[in-house]
Amino acid sequence: MDGAKDANNRSRADVFATGGNMSVDPKTLAVYNEKAADYAATLDHGGKAGAHLVRFIAAIPAGGRVLDLGCGPGGSAHLMMQAGLDVNAVDASPEMVRFAQSKGVAARIATFDDLDAAGVYDGVWANFSLLHAPREKLSMHFGAIAQALRVGGHLHVGMKTGKGNRRDRLERLYTFVEEVELTNLLRDAGFDVVTTRTGSDIGLAGTNDPWVIMLARKN
Repeated sequence: MDGAKDANNRSRADVFATGGNMSVDPKTLAVYNEKAADYAATLDHGGKAGAHLVRFIAAIPAGGRVLDLGCGPGGSAHLMMQAGLDVNAVDASPEMVRFAQSKGVAARIATFDDLDAAGVYDGVWANFSLLHAPREKLSMHFGAIAQALRVGGHLHVGMKTGKGNRRDRLERLYTFVEEVELTNLLRDAGFDVVTTRTGSDIGLAGTNDPWVIMLARKN
């Protein structure tokens, strides 16, 4: 992703695998491609960073390198860039990547499975993106994130809380986690949980869903 010029560029010092390992649910991806503009509208907070993003930015060294893993329409990546961070952004949805690029974000198409880096990031922002990963792959993904981070680097992760897997009314497939489950996944991957916050919000599907957000530090 270094030096990315467009969504398909896999240029120098690439930190993502090129094996095309695409374990993405087709229905979920189709929803995000179709409703990219609607989704961007739900995340529009007047161009201001929310409290969770402010805390994450504060945890990263000045000018630090950050991966936005599942960047969506690029709003958070753009705000991190404005804060002086060196931001790499990826998403599995081509339409989301186009939205991010329209904000000046050097976003590109990639999936969670493609992350293949070691000690190159000061932070990873995974804000309600990994909730679309299969449960059996969560441990692997958190391990890959830990590997990609420098020692002392920070991970922000948001997930919807609950049990099991199910689709919402838009046909997006979700993996729900309990707070203790997420804590254990992070600790097993080599993280110390710094803060845990819970709440609920109405999203694109119109339902008020509970969530947990954790900021964790690689030990």
